[in-house]
Order: sequence, then C-alpha cells, then structure tokens
Amino acid sequence: MMTAEAELAQLAAEITACERCPRLRDWCAQVAEVKRRAYRDETYWGRPVPGFGDPAARMLIVGLAPGAHGANRTGRVFTGDGSGDFLYGALHRAGFASQATSRTRDDGMILTDAFITSVCRCAPPDNRPQPEEIAACQSFLAREVALLSDLRVVVALGRIAFDAVLRLFEPVEGRANFAHGAVCEIRPRAEVAGKIKAPAGGGRLWLVASYHPSRQNTQTGRLTDVMFDRIWTAARDLLVV
Repeated sequence: MMTAEAELAQLAAEITACERCPRLRDWCAQVAEVKRRAYRDETYWGRPVPGFGDPAARMLIVGLAPGAHGANRTGRVFTGDGSGDFLYGALHRAGFASQATSRTRDDGMILTDAFITSVCRCAPPDNRPQPEEIAACQSFLAREVALLSDLRVVVALGRIAFDAVLRLFEPVEGRANFAHGAVCEIRPRAEVAGKIKAPAGGGRLWLVASYHPSRQNTQTGRLTDVMFDRIWTAARDLLVV
C-alpha cells in the first residue's frame, strides 16, 4: 500500500503532465518563452504546478493559481513572487514554514503541518481563470484533500478558493459567507463523502476565509501583516478544537 507521501508525489506528476485546458497551456508556454526581463536568463517551469508541503499536514491552504512569473517560473506554488513572500513570511512567523522567503523550488523550504495548493494549476491570463478551467482542476483539489487524512483546517485565500472548497464541503450549520477572518465548521458533502472523510477520532473540521495576498490587496492596505497574522493564529488555535 502506498504512503500518502508517495500518492501525493504520484498526483503531483499527473498534475504536471495535465493538458486539460488548451488556453492555459498555450499561455503558460508563451510566458515561459518570452519571459520577464528580470528573469531572462532563467528556464521557466511553464507547466501546471502541483501542491507542496507536509504530507501529514493538518492545515490545507488553497490559493487561486500560479503567478505567471512566480510559480509558473519556479515550479512551486507561491514561490518567486510578492504574493509568496507575503504568505511565507506569515507562515514563518506562525511556525508553519522553515524560512520567511521562497525563491526557488529547491531553496530548502520546509512546511510543517501545512500543505499549500491552488484552485487552478496553470497561470491564467490576467489572473482570471474561466469557470470551465476552474472546474477542470477541481478533481485535483479533491484528491489532495482525500490524501490529507489528518486534515483539520482549510484556509481559503480569496473568494474563488473559498467557493472551490465549498464544492467539496458544506457548513455544519447555516451558510458560509466569505469575509476576511470568517470561520465556520464544515463537513464533506454527501457526493464526496466516500472519498473525503471527516476527521478521524471525532475531530472537527474548519474553514477559515482570508483575503488573497495579492499585490493588489497587500499594496493597497486591504490586507496587512497584522490582518494576515491573525488568520494563522486562528488556524493554529482551531487545529486543537
């Protein structure tokens, strides 16, 4: 029987080889060929980007998509751009990441108790994936969730990620509304309950909503370091609830 680590590695290879969305594959290849001037001497990854982190993670972080000159260049989610610096800095302060910055996929970054993934695995033009492209990647998210058997907290970075998580889970009570810092208890939806199980040992499962650490949000002050740090403090507290 394969370990979760081996199954995640197998899934990562499948994601990397994915050709489901011609528009996105063409765009990623074009960006990788033209490059940004600052990275003209680098070889871009230019392929779909799999999740990254601790196979035994109790916390899953879901973002939107690779950055054209970030993860599409480096090959690792939230690596090599401003959004990644903001995220990994916060995770490092909270004790989930071994270092505060992530520049390349072989820079020694280690995540503890956290796994990071995205709704779309290819960089979309203007950071706007189309609905059918989001749908095409949904099964990858479901399979990653299923392999994280100790999952207790899901942090959704942005509304699109929040909605993607809620296609797999439903609130235990009432409705789940997106707002920065919103928290609700969730459970697997009936249609995926056979593949995605509730936490073992009777533990509870939580969804935490956050603004996405995009430059648009961080440079305008819509999302500050203090606001973001509170997300990870809340997530850590919920890991033991």
